Amino acid sequence: MRPVLLSPLPHITVTLVSFKTFIAWRYFRGAQGTGSSSGFLRFVSWVAIGGVALGVATLLLALSIVRGFSQEIEAKIVGFGAHVQVESIRHTPLTAASKLMAQIREQDRVASVQPVVTEFVLLRRSSQDIDGVGLWGTDRLPVYLEDHLTSGSGHLERGTAIIAPLVVGNALAGNLGLTLGDQVTILSTRNLRDTNSLLMQRPRFKQFEITGIYETALADFDETYVFTDTDVARQLLNYAPEEITRVDVMLQDVAAAESVALALEETLGLGILARSIFEIYRGLFAWVDLQEAIIPLIIGVLVLVAAFNVMGTLLMIVLEKTREIGILASMGASQQDIQKLYLHLGFFTGGFGTAIGLVLAWGLGMLQLHYGIIGLPAEAYYMTTAPIALHVTDFVLVAMISLLLCLGASYFPARVASRILPLRVIRFG
Repeated sequence: MRPVLLSPLPHITVTLVSFKTFIAWRYFRGAQGTGSSSGFLRFVSWVAIGGVALGVATLLLALSIVRGFSQEIEAKIVGFGAHVQVESIRHTPLTAASKLMAQIREQDRVASVQPVVTEFVLLRRSSQDIDGVGLWGTDRLPVYLEDHLTSGSGHLERGTAIIAPLVVGNALAGNLGLTLGDQVTILSTRNLRDTNSLLMQRPRFKQFEITGIYETALADFDETYVFTDTDVARQLLNYAPEEITRVDVMLQDVAAAESVALALEETLGLGILARSIFEIYRGLFAWVDLQEAIIPLIIGVLVLVAAFNVMGTLLMIVLEKTREIGILASMGASQQDIQKLYLHLGFFTGGFGTAIGLVLAWGLGMLQLHYGIIGLPAEAYYMTTAPIALHVTDFVLVAMISLLLCLGASYFPARVASRILPLRVIRFG
């Protein structure tokens, strides 16, 4: 009989990676010690997970609120002006407005230009109700203000030869008791400052009707600026047909405001001053930049503290699982295997806490976005509720940083576990 040669059985291997992951997951799900410490270890594990979740959620919410502040304030300020403002360096009216605006339109990255006639005047409702305001003549009410009208209309071209339309801020309306349909008188003293005139002149005045009321929560603006048609403002301020106070320039990208302002000054020549929005409102933007620089740094410490909580928790698990570690080592697990096992455990702890933090931050952010739960005093923060801007890139970046910190914090406990001597533990453990 011919012998039959049996082929060797295929070598079946259980990958140690899956084994380490399995053990780490068992430790993570059932992190409880022995005896009197059985409940305490599980409590500490949840504290570590909660610390990571709280740190991640707080950091994300802080970043989102700071970004929201930046975007909202920029939108408000641009809503009152433009990315770049072009005016005379002598603060006198610009002449040949049509030619000047045509030159500005030829510049790269310019989206639109708008002529503006503005001057501080006196607004009189009655003999007792008089206030100084900034009259703003424009062809069209800025889109941002149209979106923030609380009552009335933003159309400026309507009116009669005697009475012109006027849009005022809600704060100014409250100070003077103005409502839609009220008639007011605006007096301009610009002609009284003409030192070349030898004759005594009377202030120029015109009747206006309140046709719209806006509110932006920027108290300095809402109490100060009133809007009307450009030609009406020219007539009241005694401007020539081709004279304007300044040109408001909107760009395709606000980030290019500084470079475009410099290019306009070089192109338009001497006597012309071009300022970017960041230069005009430097104080407000500096306030926002300060928050963007400091708040994430301070809140980021929470994530670092949470990572150290993970380290402490893993060290406690190492102490409680010393006998099991010895058994694993006696069965052939190397130091690197045990070290990776605890790195897996740190990853699970950090990953679970990070996931909870991401969900928590997104949920609270959406609640604030839709319902404005957190209110703010408008006189201090220029808005009535805390703005929030949720960016996916922030969530991805914070999650990666959190996981890396947790892995880094797991390295020391993993090293401690890998150096446990199996024989000593089994014999005396």
